[in-house]
Amino acid sequence: MVKELIINSTPAGVTIALIEDKQLVELHKEQININYAVGDIYLGRIKKIMPGLNAAFVDVGYEKDAFLHYFDLGPQVQSLIKLTKIKRNGSVTGTLLDNLKLEADINKAGKISDVLSKNMLLPVQIAKEPISTKGPRLSSDISIAGRYVVLVPFSNTISVSKKIKSNTERNRLKKIIESIKPQNFGVIIRTVSEGRGVAEMQKDLLDLIAKWENFIKKMPSTEPSKRVWGEMDRSSTLIRDILNPDFTNVYVSTPELYDDIRSYVHDISPEMEKIVKLYKQKEPIFDHFGVEKQIKNAFGKTVNLPGGAYLVVEHTEALHVIDVNSGNRTASKENQEENALQVNKEAAKEIARQLRLRDMGGIVVIDFIDMHKPTNRKMLFDYLRELMLLDRAKHTILPPSKFGLVQITRQRVRPEMNIVTVEKCPACDGTGEIKASIVLMDDIENNLNYILREQNEKGVTLCVHPYIEAYITKGIFNLQRRWFFKYGQWIKVKAQSSYYLNEFHFISAKDEEIKL
Repeated sequence: MVKELIINSTPAGVTIALIEDKQLVELHKEQININYAVGDIYLGRIKKIMPGLNAAFVDVGYEKDAFLHYFDLGPQVQSLIKLTKIKRNGSVTGTLLDNLKLEADINKAGKISDVLSKNMLLPVQIAKEPISTKGPRLSSDISIAGRYVVLVPFSNTISVSKKIKSNTERNRLKKIIESIKPQNFGVIIRTVSEGRGVAEMQKDLLDLIAKWENFIKKMPSTEPSKRVWGEMDRSSTLIRDILNPDFTNVYVSTPELYDDIRSYVHDISPEMEKIVKLYKQKEPIFDHFGVEKQIKNAFGKTVNLPGGAYLVVEHTEALHVIDVNSGNRTASKENQEENALQVNKEAAKEIARQLRLRDMGGIVVIDFIDMHKPTNRKMLFDYLRELMLLDRAKHTILPPSKFGLVQITRQRVRPEMNIVTVEKCPACDGTGEIKASIVLMDDIENNLNYILREQNEKGVTLCVHPYIEAYITKGIFNLQRRWFFKYGQWIKVKAQSSYYLNEFHFISAKDEEIKL
């Protein structure tokens, strides 16, 4: 399987597309300066204890208080509380845990009121980003993830990913970590550690210890409800978690982000630094690699399948529902069962992709086409489970019910990726009528005259539909040349295939849209 990452950076944020065999399977959007990302650590203040829920509401600076359940406190929360008090009082200068006497684990069936109290300060980690009307979900069982290992303070346990099957390899990795880990820190060894040497493992662990020390140094001076330590940006986090030898290319649209990502890949996996490439074409990066077209085809209520069948995807507050329809695909009565199996398998492949692409979480109910043979239902269930092995989110798939429904629960830590593909026509604003095409060039020239002469802008780029771009730029005595002689500066004209015919926008030299 050939994997590629396409990273498009804009002033508004970064969009990351994961491509497997030329097909878009994951899409991630990261806004500039976004807060409350999974993994961020805040110095929370306990606002309210809820004995009935066995939980607490915590102020982390979000408009709604965050939720912390007793089960998410972590067994060593008393040690974390003790360390927080010590550091806030400034009585100990060390940043590691060598001299800290760990407290006893809390009772698994205990009450939150026995552990926390109102107005107490407690470092908490974002476990789920704010979704819909809910604030963030928190955990005080803090961990810091690296490329090969995860650092878990207040523990001395070393555990290995279950996906590493070889006992010899598991024991080798454990021995490496035992010889280099500091006291009172536990370590989880990740799947990508398989086959790695001592130097790589030690470097990754030392990086995580440095991050922990940075967190400890900031804790005394951090104001309550503010962020103490932040995860890396989404692009670096994604590369850290999924980069493997299967990747052939990582294309980046801007030189600044390219330098950052290339430097990061050099640090974590020097042999793969050469696959990070700067995209230099004039065409937008997502258009060049066909990502924009795939986004428009994959999102929306109806998703068409190659064989003529289609999916109908509905979202509610409680769950997601996917209905499989055979569409115009027909078969003889004798072959109905086989036809239903083929349509269902085709749908299962697309559904596994849709779950990753839209990052659908919570409960997903799928209504496959009815099949009467138990062997076929079992075959479909096994096929879907096999496809879902590629999904990094934790999930559980239940066998088809007697009504033919398949239920999936999938881990949800971020808001679902939702891209509107059907919109009110921006050209006519839903009226069915648009401005006469004959006055389009007059509008462009009037706005251009105002921008260049009244606002005195320099380095302006005009973005228009490809047909209009050709009209402006083609020929010896074209409009673009006339503008140059008229205004004394060259106006760049950029074609945007996603624009409607009469749409145009002016972009400044700082790559920001000029509002008219």
